[in-house]
Amino acid sequence: MKYTCSTKINAPIKAVVSLWENEAYFEEWQDGFQQIVLLEGIRNTKNAKSKILLHDKREILLIETIIANRLPDEMIARYEHKHMTNTQTSRFQAINPQQTLYISEVEYTQFNGWMIKLMAKLFPGKFKAQSQKWMEQFKVFVETKYSKES
Repeated sequence: MKYTCSTKINAPIKAVVSLWENEAYFEEWQDGFQQIVLLEGIRNTKNAKSKILLHDKREILLIETIIANRLPDEMIARYEHKHMTNTQTSRFQAINPQQTLYISEVEYTQFNGWMIKLMAKLFPGKFKAQSQKWMEQFKVFVETKYSKES
């Protein structure tokens, strides 16, 4: 399963990327974010591995592996969960000096278990909707924070 989401953010690309990669702000725009812990390598560099803990209705543990980091243009990471694996490519493009286009391409490469396979087949829009929701929450966070600082 593969999909793309995007949103226009009213802030310069440098500010957008800086806020997007700053782990101190993850809880501001990712529902249930608890922590991220570096397991291997140098943070945000190729092959760096981190453990991400989310807690919504239940605890969710993800292992993030950085495949490539060419920010401010793009970052590619793999996320592994006991039920699924996906690769996410996050891209940032300056529309003009005060606007940035944030694009996220997500490809699920593995589903483990009949229930998640069934959900992916019957409700693929739910996966995309969650990604778009976090992007919109990030947009609101950036625009609010940027307007206060400028």
